[in-house]
Amino acid sequence: MPKKIRHTVCVTPVPVANRGFLGRSRIVAAPGWSRWLVPPAALSVHLAIGQAYAWSVFKPALEKALDLTGTQSALPFQLGIVMLGLSAAFGGTLVERNGPRWAMFVSMTCFSSGFLISALGVLLSQYWLVVFGYGFVGGIGLGIGYISPVSTLIKWFPDRPGMATGIAIMGFGGGALIASPWSAQMLASFGSTTSGIATTFLVHGVVYAVFMTMGVLLVRVPPDGWTPKGWTPTAVKSRALITTADVSARNAIRTPQFYCLWVVLTCNVTAGIGILEKAAPMITDFFAGTTVAVAASAAAGFVALLSLANMAGRFVWSSTSDLIGRKNMYRVYLGVGALLYLVIALAGNASKPLFIISALGILSFYGGGFATIPAYLKDLFGTYEVGAIHGRLLTAWSTAGVLGPLIVNAVADAQEAAGRSGPALYTTSLYVMIGLLVVGFLANELVRPVHERFHERPRETPLTEKGQVV
Repeated sequence: MPKKIRHTVCVTPVPVANRGFLGRSRIVAAPGWSRWLVPPAALSVHLAIGQAYAWSVFKPALEKALDLTGTQSALPFQLGIVMLGLSAAFGGTLVERNGPRWAMFVSMTCFSSGFLISALGVLLSQYWLVVFGYGFVGGIGLGIGYISPVSTLIKWFPDRPGMATGIAIMGFGGGALIASPWSAQMLASFGSTTSGIATTFLVHGVVYAVFMTMGVLLVRVPPDGWTPKGWTPTAVKSRALITTADVSARNAIRTPQFYCLWVVLTCNVTAGIGILEKAAPMITDFFAGTTVAVAASAAAGFVALLSLANMAGRFVWSSTSDLIGRKNMYRVYLGVGALLYLVIALAGNASKPLFIISALGILSFYGGGFATIPAYLKDLFGTYEVGAIHGRLLTAWSTAGVLGPLIVNAVADAQEAAGRSGPALYTTSLYVMIGLLVVGFLANELVRPVHERFHERPRETPLTEKGQVV
């Protein structure tokens, strides 16, 4: 007896919230509107929330002014990353339902308010307000803002989804390059006292609100049925993993493909963040006692290079995935990444250029993995609720954010306690990362087209005014 194929009917009534200024219906692009205005709108949000990577600039001043330990001063950032994953996972459906303008506005409100609450907390010497403001409230802004443009960009650029999402997500990686010197300059100008830090936070909140508002006002969604001139959906159907069907977020998390990609992203991010979080002390330890010892200033330069590789990889590699396919691109991220880790483990401190080049490659794959995953999801699950699916998948980021630093730091501490030094502090963790990348590589090989039983049924049934099936 043949299996019964179950479908769900794609019925999406327009929420009341979508009828106002922030609603999707108010931002449908007029004929002739240029789709190239959407990436700048997305960048205005991602460049702002990418400030999260520059939190360390505030740590010394906060520790001195509020008498905090290093662990305590990291709490706002740690909570912010946790809330990023949670808000992206649980808010993804709302983002899809209410549209990108609503999402960007919520992100702007939360992210900027987080700085304002933090300013009040520092001024009153109430550190819990800093943790709550930047970590909890601001963290919600991080998560909603991160996924806010993804679905819209993919719908505007069905011919080049990897490039489009790479442009926006590149902004998140590059936000710290702007925020770090800017924040340091303000602390130098206003001072590192409680009033100076509070003023710095206040300026951040106001300026980021203005900057992100440009995205809120500029973003548009394409009209129903819109396609780029001269492009048809059948033009990209030549690859086996690209579907023209749609899968809801609810059904996506029931598929093995979702969990394969969750493992892929977790492994790739864990490997990258393991180096990123420990970059400066790692290069210093590797070459300590050699003729090419690395000074603190040079180590800081190495961190800046890694940030550039992270940012560039988000655009370059995600754009390359449009040409060679998402699965092949992740074969490069995971397979070549494992080889680069092996080079570092075997070469040790024999060659500083080889160490730096390998680390830059790994960090470019780290950034590229973030930027390519939305397009991979679009290939497998369609555009229907790709933003919500992406939000749920970002729980892999939260997991990797704990695993990567934990592995590298725990192994280094254990080796140091055993009397080892130099590359020996990291050799074990390097091999652990290789193992994780191999696991991710295998998970990527298991990815197959999504079975049609998970597809949404085309809307062919007449609907009543209330959106009910007749």
